[in-house]
Amino acid sequence: MARVMSSPKNIVITGSSRGIGYGLADAFLQLGCAVTVSGRSRESSAAAVGQLAAQHDPSRIFGLACDVTVPAQVASLWQESAAHFGYVDIWVNNAGYAGEMGTAWERPAEEVQSVIATNLMGTILGAQVALRGMLRQGHGAIYNMEGMGSDGRRHAGLTFYGTTKYAVHYFTESLAMEAKDTPITIGGLRPGMVATDLLRDRYKDRPEDWERVKKLFNILAERVDRVTPWLAQQMLSNHRNGAILTYSSSWKLLWKFIRSPFVKERVFE
Repeated sequence: MARVMSSPKNIVITGSSRGIGYGLADAFLQLGCAVTVSGRSRESSAAAVGQLAAQHDPSRIFGLACDVTVPAQVASLWQESAAHFGYVDIWVNNAGYAGEMGTAWERPAEEVQSVIATNLMGTILGAQVALRGMLRQGHGAIYNMEGMGSDGRRHAGLTFYGTTKYAVHYFTESLAMEAKDTPITIGGLRPGMVATDLLRDRYKDRPEDWERVKKLFNILAERVDRVTPWLAQQMLSNHRNGAILTYSSSWKLLWKFIRSPFVKERVFE
């Protein structure tokens, strides 16, 4: 059963019109928080707000479009969210872009720039804006979505995505070090392999490869609605600066393999 909070927290989540971001918004709302939902376009943001408002108290939901690669839009996301709810308790830098799968020398420069701008610069800009605002209000926490590559592991075909996530981890640890004498908590999120469109879209032009890897994903991947409530609870309860909140583990993955012949889970149909 969801825990209702005596003092509601106000949460801002970038890239929350779908996938893990949307799942986090839903989970925080289940826990009694107020949430600012943000997608790249007005249409996607409005659609997410409508879907969430059909399940939760609409007065606790605010939506705003934000391209995290544009500094003015990131600043506006903070300003309008803080004005709407009075303050921001937790800011989640979730917006991400993987690009198409392929060897590093095959990917076009425009795509590489977009991956870097969204995953790395978007996280940096969001953290800068949120940290300045939280220092003014005197409290708050910032969490950066890490993901594949943040722990140093490599995946062929996703070199640039993994590179940005490795950089995000370094940035998170460095920012936590710099903020250690402030009232602001800095942390990272590692959800593991989650069944989202971001994972499926890597294979949209390669249906044969998708059918091959789908069997493995059905063993290893977790559902959004299983991972995001755990992450939301951890963010609300964590007070340790520099914490990396990790859902998956080598033991969990091993257990999934062991039970796979007996428990058939279909995260992807």
